[in-house]
Amino acid sequence: MELVEQGVQQDAFATVTKFRSELYACMVSRSDALFELCDALLCTDGSVRTLVDLALAPEHRRGHGALYSGLNQGRIDVARLRRALAGVPLPRARDGRLVLAVDVSPWLRPDADTCSDRSFCHTFGRGEGKHQMVPGWPYSFVAALVTGRTSWTALLDAIRLEPGADLAAVTAGQVRDVIERLMQAGQWRAGDPDVTFVFDAGYDAPRIAHLLADLPVEVLGRLRSDRVMRKPVPVPWICPPQGGRPPKHGGEFVFGRPETWGEVTVATVTDTDRYGTATARAWDRLHPRLTRRAAWGDHEGPLPIIEGTVIRLTVAKLPSGGVNKPVWLWWSRTGARAQDVDRCWQAFLRRFDVEHTFRLLKQTLGWTRPKLRDSQAADRWTWLVLAAHTQLRLARPLSRDLRRPWERPAEPNRLTPARVRRGFRNLRAKAGTPAGAPKPTRPGPGRPPGSKNQRPATRYDVGRILATGESYTRPAHHKVGTKPRRIGGSASSD
Repeated sequence: MELVEQGVQQDAFATVTKFRSELYACMVSRSDALFELCDALLCTDGSVRTLVDLALAPEHRRGHGALYSGLNQGRIDVARLRRALAGVPLPRARDGRLVLAVDVSPWLRPDADTCSDRSFCHTFGRGEGKHQMVPGWPYSFVAALVTGRTSWTALLDAIRLEPGADLAAVTAGQVRDVIERLMQAGQWRAGDPDVTFVFDAGYDAPRIAHLLADLPVEVLGRLRSDRVMRKPVPVPWICPPQGGRPPKHGGEFVFGRPETWGEVTVATVTDTDRYGTATARAWDRLHPRLTRRAAWGDHEGPLPIIEGTVIRLTVAKLPSGGVNKPVWLWWSRTGARAQDVDRCWQAFLRRFDVEHTFRLLKQTLGWTRPKLRDSQAADRWTWLVLAAHTQLRLARPLSRDLRRPWERPAEPNRLTPARVRRGFRNLRAKAGTPAGAPKPTRPGPGRPPGSKNQRPATRYDVGRILATGESYTRPAHHKVGTKPRRIGGSASSD
């Protein structure tokens, strides 16, 4: 048993060392500064509060100037780094299937007028004004999900959404690129189960499934509870006496009206520990009725019929004690069996593990802490955070539980990412670093004392796109410096 465990640790150590070497090779410019910044992010005790504090870590042998210079003037081969992330071991479901989740997390910058490429990000807060649109940088992440209750995911990709971007089209392109890299890395081969992609209610799941119809993927997305789907046309169809062409859509399937649902295709009942009895009912071959508006306005030819399976999930209770409203899901496959229905709703519940990853990136690794001005520098910092999270996941079998006195002991295979991070400094001392030693130098003269900044930073408006596709520009009477000055004195009245 000890020999097996030792072999697993040796394989894990070789995987971590190989990924670190490949990560250093992906850094084209300012590679030493960027790599040491990533190591400082992994080895710093506690949460990252400010970016400059990482320059005080022993692993960061350079000054704080090199830290900011690496983010602002450095360069990372993102394509190579993406291939490296796709080549590391990935978690799989019990049947060997890859289950990937796609979600957007914002980097809010509401008061950063000098930051370019900002757009309005949807945030959900507490209180009366729960839904708010705050300026920032929205990032779309793709992560492989782990079976069972855990806070671990395998991050594979991240892209920053440009202002006015078509979310469904951009997401479909991102998913296509991820699938192609997984095929090149040997993570998916012919004959393997199709890769499952899980989306939340903010995505147009039928349209994404239509855009990815030529790939070995299946789309599972959540639907709003006020949606209306269409049933297939009855076969055989009887032509009315007045004649006319056969209809394309059958009767309505209104989520809020049970009398329109009809006969259930598949029904399953499962006993769970956290949710009590989970009941899933599925209806086959339902599709949305598309119209030539919005995203389908420029579609050439007749509008497609995108059929799928609608699943309604209800549970007896929620762990939080809240109101257990039903969850509606749409699966891009037809002819679902009982095991397919259970696999779909269980995969959707695992999608919430991505929220734990976002919380780790923001609260522990300090992803949104730096006050960077350039959006390209924000992208470099984002990739460093993703690389750090991947190293934590790969080092999980090598870590010991360095718990605090008031914390409960945890099994080696149940360590959270924050606990694995506590012992990464010991692993780094054994694995070494490919970064070169810093060269002695002197700081520059800087700005002369008492002088003023002669190059003020450019101000940018938050990106808005009108319904016509044109960029929004602030009216002339709203711009700074165009407001007419008031003339002193009051007008005389005769």
